[in-house]
Amino acid sequence: MPLLNKVRTALPGGSGGDTAARSLSRLRTALTLFFALDGFLFAGWVVRIPAVKEQTGASAGDLGLALLGVSAGAVITMTLTGRLCRRYGSHAVTVVTAVLLSLSVALPALTRSPLALGLVLLVFGAAYGGINVAMNSAAVDLVTALRRPVMPSFHAAFSLGGMLGAGLGGLLAGSLSPAAHLLGLTVAGLTLTAVAGPALLRRPSPVLPETLPAPSAPDGAGTRTAGSRRTVLVFGVIALCTAYGEGALADWGALHLSQDLHAHPGVAAAGYSVFALTMTAGRLSGTALLERLGQTRALVAGGATAALGMLLGALAPSVWVALLGFAITGLGLANIFPVAVARAGAVAGPGGVATASTLGYGGMLLGPPAIGFLADRFSLPVALTTVAVLAAGAAVMGYGARNAGASRDS
Repeated sequence: MPLLNKVRTALPGGSGGDTAARSLSRLRTALTLFFALDGFLFAGWVVRIPAVKEQTGASAGDLGLALLGVSAGAVITMTLTGRLCRRYGSHAVTVVTAVLLSLSVALPALTRSPLALGLVLLVFGAAYGGINVAMNSAAVDLVTALRRPVMPSFHAAFSLGGMLGAGLGGLLAGSLSPAAHLLGLTVAGLTLTAVAGPALLRRPSPVLPETLPAPSAPDGAGTRTAGSRRTVLVFGVIALCTAYGEGALADWGALHLSQDLHAHPGVAAAGYSVFALTMTAGRLSGTALLERLGQTRALVAGGATAALGMLLGALAPSVWVALLGFAITGLGLANIFPVAVARAGAVAGPGGVATASTLGYGGMLLGPPAIGFLADRFSLPVALTTVAVLAAGAAVMGYGARNAGASRDS
């Protein structure tokens, strides 16, 4: 994989090696906490969607339109966050967007109409999109500095935070109002940002390759560049297909269990927690899995597993079978997104990482509104089967791109 960022790191055992190692270790811990916070806050919101839907009197279509506010806000900031990171550094942008996300998560519970919900979700989506781009940029820098493939661990922290946020939401669903719950998340988010933020702010972001003079292009470079862009787009679409499933389960999984299978509110909230648990387990073991199977086989196996699991979760006749399907889906989707982003980076460096990440998170944010529109036209279980279709498509595309940007794949 090419050097993604220009980072000067002391070698182990060299002068300053221990100090550099400790500094990078503290930076990794702080960044891991921000990934976990992102998942925790997002899950805390999504498990209260049924209650907020009832509070605002929204239909499935109205809710889908309101959720489009998250997508719109995120898309706007995702196109700007890269520039902000280049100007101010990804660390500073991560801290600022974490504060904004913590403040905005309390807003949905204060609304009383679908229009108001959509407007506040626009703000929430802007903060959510910004922190995800900034965190991933910071993570790419740190992976290069450490010279170790630790990216799955950051995504595992996001999933673990989601699991904890959903589990806590399930426990509080029957006893605490959405307003009190989400306000508590604001306090927790601001507290963690105050604790972990200084570690990021004290260490400036590494210099990005975009700031360096461009080398002269050899003959045929234009053709290779065009081919690289197409390959990056393929891996970006793979990330989109799988993130679509994560977003769909986050926003609609609890509603499917409560509305279609008549689950208790606490059990319904546990649906996303089960999904996040198995995704966390899959990502914690992701490095070993990739070393054993290779990237292509991991992509294909993950997509096929997720497709089967989501068919089971969407069409199951009982709550417990649906929960099993959600668990299988989490295992299948666990490592596809990190692998797709890494493969895009192997082809086109930081630009490839940015493109694939933006497409991937776009899928996570655009998927839930699409599910809402399909649920209105057909039914929620039928709408959720699109997750299986896209996961299967990711497996096919992953196999088709097996020879792109990977020198050590099998």
